[in-house]
Amino acid sequence: MKNTVRVPIIMRIPPPLIFVAVFFMGFGLQQLVPITLNSTNVISAGHMIGLGLVICGGLLALSCVGIFLGARTTIIPFGSASSLVTRGPYRLTRNPMYVSLMLAYLGVVGLLIQPWSLFLLPLPVAVMHTVVIPFEEARLREVFGSEFHQYCANVRR
Repeated sequence: MKNTVRVPIIMRIPPPLIFVAVFFMGFGLQQLVPITLNSTNVISAGHMIGLGLVICGGLLALSCVGIFLGARTTIIPFGSASSLVTRGPYRLTRNPMYVSLMLAYLGVVGLLIQPWSLFLLPLPVAVMHTVVIPFEEARLREVFGSEFHQYCANVRR
């Protein structure tokens, strides 16, 4: 089947890099216009919760990459998929890699106590939701047709 889905420019930027760039925008804002947290309890909780989220996000990401490598298909959003992955975390959500990025992002926010980065999290989430995921789904629909349609009917985005 011929590829008819046009690749948006932003798809050339790896999704993790989008999250990192937005995080550092928040980091810069925190340096310029600091939001101060004076509660040691909040800071301690942020560190503990942050560590847990980074670990969960990392384990989820590694699990997803391992599944993709085992299926011998691409993890590159604009790459050509050779098989439809529907096992492991993909049984629960169609986008566990992006869930892992959000978990890791939130974890680093907590570890480093970066309130501005927390406030900016909707930016990369919006890019994933409005550009990256629709592009990936269009490509998968084109390649896998009814198999992907059935998967979408059974598994939430």
